[in-house]
Amino acid sequence: MEVLVWISHSERPLHVDELCHALGVEEGSTHLNIRNIPAIETLLTCSLGLVTVERSSSTLRPVHYTLQEYLSHNPNLFIKPHSMIAEVCLTYLNFRQVRGISPTIYLVLPTIPFVVYASCYWGTHAKRETTESVKALALKLLDGYDSHISSKMLLLRRVNYWDQPFDGEGRPSGFTGLHGVAYFGCVEIMVALLEMNRCDVRATDRRGNTAISWAARRGHEGVVGILLQRGDVNPDTANKYDQTPLSLAARHWHKGVLGRLLQRNDVNPNRAEAPLGRTPLSFAAENGREGVVRALLERNDVNPDISDKYGRTPLSLVAGNGNEGIVRILLERNDVNPNKFSEYRRAPLSFAAENGHEGVVRALLGRNDISPDTPDIRGRTPFLWAAENGHEGVVRILVGRNDVSPNTSNEYGRTLLSFAAENGHEGIVRILLERNGVNPNTLSECHRTPLSFAADNGHEGVVRALLGWNNINPDTPDECGRTPLSWAAENGHEGIVRMLLGWNDVNPDTPDKRGITSLWLATWNGHERIAGLLRDRPSLIPRYVASMQPLEPPP
Repeated sequence: MEVLVWISHSERPLHVDELCHALGVEEGSTHLNIRNIPAIETLLTCSLGLVTVERSSSTLRPVHYTLQEYLSHNPNLFIKPHSMIAEVCLTYLNFRQVRGISPTIYLVLPTIPFVVYASCYWGTHAKRETTESVKALALKLLDGYDSHISSKMLLLRRVNYWDQPFDGEGRPSGFTGLHGVAYFGCVEIMVALLEMNRCDVRATDRRGNTAISWAARRGHEGVVGILLQRGDVNPDTANKYDQTPLSLAARHWHKGVLGRLLQRNDVNPNRAEAPLGRTPLSFAAENGREGVVRALLERNDVNPDISDKYGRTPLSLVAGNGNEGIVRILLERNDVNPNKFSEYRRAPLSFAAENGHEGVVRALLGRNDISPDTPDIRGRTPFLWAAENGHEGVVRILVGRNDVSPNTSNEYGRTLLSFAAENGHEGIVRILLERNGVNPNTLSECHRTPLSFAADNGHEGVVRALLGWNNINPDTPDECGRTPLSWAAENGHEGIVRMLLGWNDVNPDTPDKRGITSLWLATWNGHERIAGLLRDRPSLIPRYVASMQPLEPPP
């Protein structure tokens, strides 16, 4: 029955040696007796075939998933299973052999394999069911917790590397028992610990986190409530990264904790974190936590338009991530500027268009004071971002507006049509060509046309769409003298070569500034079929090409 308790209520599958050690713990014992540890064969025999060993991971599991479902749906089969597991874990951690281990080690000794599970999950089980025995064992463990191996294992296995408060020798110094209880959220044990008056609630670990910081980070509303009742707790203390309990709660989306902290007048909701300079509202908006955003905005002193280190406001961040609900919440505020620039003069509409968030684009365009055609520092408008990245829906929204230009170019003279053609977005190319005033022959900085980019990259559909336009020039050379046919022939795009050769005003023998023709490029790159198409054209072909002699590489 004990095996079934562990199998059905443990937080993760237990390895064979872990479970054997757990079952070898005697209530009230102070040291680990090796003779009490049963063999795995004994456990399997006693389990009457209901438990088996997973060979690939050496963990124990129910013999069939239906047994796990039965145990989960019948919680009354066992009496206080979580308090029983918590008591075993705490007894094990209080053994003399475990207490004698240096907290500087990173690998668990094979003689005490259960120490990792016990360290990482004793509080999880104790939070669910706490007895007086569990409470007494916990208080014993927490006395000198920052020099106990269990705190090291907890932080090492359950906390992000950058947040592990280890000193230069790897000790979790400063991570006290109060921090540990706050991490697990054990309310009863927290109350008992505070009643002993032997801990400093303002103490910080090596990362500057107080107990209330850990509780807020983990979302333990009960523990946060207890600490807030004390007059010696500062709920706005920041750690070394300028993270306050409020910002930690917002970052990890704990709405209940957030609500308790926002009720305090001594909590600053606009304090920004280092190094990005983002506020709690920025984190909540960026991660799409609408409930947290609403809770923060209920505070009258919350500034919803604070820019971070890169000039990104909450609206800018959420527009880029596409949460339409939060965008509309922010746009309802008069103190939110929908045109506020980021570091590179990019407005929220620019980020929404770049990522194809049609709903967000419509919401932003619904503001009367929006500027839909403002270029960024590199000359890219929202329209250009959408066209380049193939977001046809956003292009359709923008192309119908009179205050948006379809011929805007970036700092290199690249237009919307040029980018759409280069990237093969045929639908967008056709939408743009239908718009009055779009010039399909616009030259980029290096004198390349949209047709040149499309032919270079082998986008047959785009080439066909461009060639279907009345005033297209299919033979415009760029600054190197390369024509669309030259690019297509070099890269082996036979279909495009055939289309271009069908035009009377395409000269296949036009050399570039190096004197190299399309036939030479096709031959040199081994495109025999294209070379054949070009040779069949009546032309004056240089003798060294026509004779198919070995060629020298172009200069």
